[in-house]
Amino acid sequence: MSAAPLPVREPVWQLSRSAIALWVTQGVIGTVVYGLLAAAFVLLVPTGDGWLRAAHWALPAAVVCYGVVAVFVRPRLRYRVHRWEVTGEAVYTLTGWLTRTWTLVPISRVQTVDVTRGVVQQLFGLATVAVLTASSQGTVRIPHLEVDVARRVADHISRRAEQVRDEAT
Repeated sequence: MSAAPLPVREPVWQLSRSAIALWVTQGVIGTVVYGLLAAAFVLLVPTGDGWLRAAHWALPAAVVCYGVVAVFVRPRLRYRVHRWEVTGEAVYTLTGWLTRTWTLVPISRVQTVDVTRGVVQQLFGLATVAVLTASSQGTVRIPHLEVDVARRVADHISRRAEQVRDEAT
């Protein structure tokens, strides 16, 4: 008996809106770090001629451009793109903001489901569901879900994977 093919479509659910604030915070932290490095370069390296003179104005300009993208553009684009869905047959994810990756994991391949909370995620009340499979691709992650949603999703995936294993025996 062959199983019906899984549908190829975009997953339905978006991440928590708090993911935007988390990504903005990460962008601000990155911009501050790069800004401090650029400031140290400008203050400690003599101007000189040629490429050093250009670097003294180009490096701070690059940090400003990075900051604009990291704080104002990237978080909103990522939020619009990142999607996930769990059905009775599969876990679907769509990630990326420049390069998009669409992943489908059949429930029958699920081995372990974990809920993790990084330090920054804890500040925003978020968690990541990690679905471990036996495939060479390893773990599929559904990041930045509200904690209670992440726990329910992990429980649902675990129960469904157990049912599928029981049906196969």
